[in-house]
Amino acid sequence: MANAKALRQPASLRLTSAGFLTLWCILAAFPIFWIAVMSFKSPVDAFASNPMHVIFGPQTRAEGHGLSVIDIVLGLLVLWLSIRFAFNGLPQMVNRFTQPGTVVMGWIVAALGYAVTFILVFFVLLPVLLSGLNAIAGPLGDPIIGLTTQHYKSVWVDNQFYRNFINSMIVTGGVVTVSLTVGTLAGYALARAGTGLAFWLLIVALIFRALPHSVLVAGYLPVFINSSEILRPILGDAAPTLYGQPYAVIAVLVAINQPFTIWMLRSFFQNIPTELDEAARVDGCSHFQAFRRVIMPVMWPGVITTGLFSFLLAYNDFLVASLLLDAQNQTMVPAIASYFNRETTTTDQVEAVAAAVSITAPLFLLVMVFQRQIVSGLTAGAVKG
Repeated sequence: MANAKALRQPASLRLTSAGFLTLWCILAAFPIFWIAVMSFKSPVDAFASNPMHVIFGPQTRAEGHGLSVIDIVLGLLVLWLSIRFAFNGLPQMVNRFTQPGTVVMGWIVAALGYAVTFILVFFVLLPVLLSGLNAIAGPLGDPIIGLTTQHYKSVWVDNQFYRNFINSMIVTGGVVTVSLTVGTLAGYALARAGTGLAFWLLIVALIFRALPHSVLVAGYLPVFINSSEILRPILGDAAPTLYGQPYAVIAVLVAINQPFTIWMLRSFFQNIPTELDEAARVDGCSHFQAFRRVIMPVMWPGVITTGLFSFLLAYNDFLVASLLLDAQNQTMVPAIASYFNRETTTTDQVEAVAAAVSITAPLFLLVMVFQRQIVSGLTAGAVKG
């Protein structure tokens, strides 16, 4: 008991820690919350000087767009059930229905299925149900908070933001696939090498990772612009021009991200005992079979964690994509800047806010679905086994 009391933090320290944590949460969450609220309001309400007008949207409500008490209650209920299922039910389904060697594919299918189901339920089926309930609910069916999805419709349908979304998925999918494929093989080899050459390779990779992105883009840019001339002796007249294509961005982002991926995966592999490799070799496995059948099943939390960081690098990139992609192939982050390049109106600004909120939604979904693997992967990478 005496030791427990000695290890207990004093009340002043607990209050100070809680205060700083609360302040950080408010500072981090408030901008996201505020732009999400603005994106569902008319321009008059979105940029109103009175914060209560931004929240309740009187002008938006006067235009016939709003939420009733029934809308709010049922919407929050569906949202809470969706989050609870993502944290509890979805991991159990993946563990139950996937084979040991198909865990990653199972999580990808589950995440896509969850996203499609959530969109259909929350944005298609629920509005139809609520419209019928509001018609018969009397005063409870009258709007109390102004809300409109017109800006999202303008962004995704009128401005064809879905094309930018597809381009972002191509770039991020390519970067994550290549980075993890090369990173797992290189990280495993460097973790088991234990030689001076492996150490210096890691140092060179770290120096390369520290270079500014603009330096790397400047080095690759002439190659991509002249790619058709360079490849013509090999491919003939069918030689493509890589400049402006997503493949150019994938190549540069992989080059930027690969040193970090190798370093991170190497630390995970070092936490796996070498006795597992030796046991697999004794049982007749080759080096690659031991890696694929014994080591990789243990490594999935680390691979998912590293894949998440690779995804964030490619998904949030602005500089490389804006310099190497043309207007037809832009990803989502650079595309938002185009809303401010023309003669900007308040409607354009609200649409830009709606586009910004749209690109944050997949990140929240990704973290919700893979949160257990991320936590276990970070823990495994932080503790030396």
